[in-house]
Amino acid sequence: MNHFELQNGVLHAENVALPDIADAVGTPVYVYSRATLERHAQVFREALSALDNPHLAFAVKANPNLAVLKVLAKQGYGADVVSGGEMDRALAAGMAPEDIVFSGVGKTAEEIVAALKAGIGQFNIESEEEGRELAILADTFSYRANAVLRINPDVDAGTHGKISTGKADNKFGVGIHRAPDIYGRLAALPGLNMRGVALHIGSQLTSLEPLETAFRKVGDLIAELREDGHIITHVDLGGGLGVKYRADDNPPDPAAYGQMVARVTAGWNVRLMFEPGRVIAGNAGVLLTRVIRVKPGAGNIPFAIVDAAMNDLARPALYDAWHDFEAVEPTGQKMAANIVGPVCETGDTFAMGRDIDSVGANDLAIFRTAGAYGATMASTYNSRGLVPEVLVDGDKFAIVAERIAPATILAAEHVPDWLE
Repeated sequence: MNHFELQNGVLHAENVALPDIADAVGTPVYVYSRATLERHAQVFREALSALDNPHLAFAVKANPNLAVLKVLAKQGYGADVVSGGEMDRALAAGMAPEDIVFSGVGKTAEEIVAALKAGIGQFNIESEEEGRELAILADTFSYRANAVLRINPDVDAGTHGKISTGKADNKFGVGIHRAPDIYGRLAALPGLNMRGVALHIGSQLTSLEPLETAFRKVGDLIAELREDGHIITHVDLGGGLGVKYRADDNPPDPAAYGQMVARVTAGWNVRLMFEPGRVIAGNAGVLLTRVIRVKPGAGNIPFAIVDAAMNDLARPALYDAWHDFEAVEPTGQKMAANIVGPVCETGDTFAMGRDIDSVGANDLAIFRTAGAYGATMASTYNSRGLVPEVLVDGDKFAIVAERIAPATILAAEHVPDWLE
């Protein structure tokens, strides 16, 4: 469910007409719905209602906007972060330090020390080498870091190869067969409070089967670790639930996911932790764009050239990802078109030969399901500015990230004296 619907023939975000946002802020611009964020956060929590006190940490990488994080903090969510910058954002949004989980394979010493001093709740250790460094740093500063060991269960998530994270040849975690020995060595180190395991097999999962397979492997590992004398109190099951990008997508329902988790983890006697991202934010945002012009193309299929580009929404160029494209004021007429942006790359293509609402020069349109992995992946390629972000709340809206103009970016660069 989302709150981007037609009212009197004009697409609205909640009760704000999108043309009003375009007039005030310009295009392209990301538009988020507070009501949708809150509803999705509540649905995910309700799906896990059979569990005892699950820990919910929003995957900040999906959408790190400060206002978005503030909305989710008010819903009782913590944060799953993968950098010091994401940790700072979560703290600035009011998320409690003890509700922050630090994941990621490349934590630097500086980031680890900052996280220790901030008092974050848990480190998800990705390798024995990282665990040893964490132990040394924690002991040096007289901390004892809560930590779990991330397991790579060698399960194919069935998603795009670039967002699969649980196969043996992926960079994440430690092989599940090596885990007991590594866990034992880390648990013996001063500075660490090893309390469980973690996994995350990928993003945009469209089936529960690989998740259940991975969870069952982890259940067996928990039993083995306990037989070795370890006290296991926390298990982080990650995130990855897919969302509907196109009409025929059939991602798992959060309620079905919750039922599967409750069934598979019965008897584990741990606090379960989750890292939802896309399932919360994906359909809570759109990218509002304006058609620059329509250019004739081969085979009578024209190019609809929009002012959004691959630097604003990278997913189609990176993953051949689908985003529904809709006119803000549809006439009921349709056309076949190639939807492209202005960047000087053939890869700056959102769709080829797609049947869409008929559009012409200066018409407004949206790319749907852009609330996750949208603005956060933007770049300044072709010396384009960074897209602004807007949050809608009922009949009002606010700019929650300013447009960063090319001139501002240029002003941050310097020519050395010896080139003058």
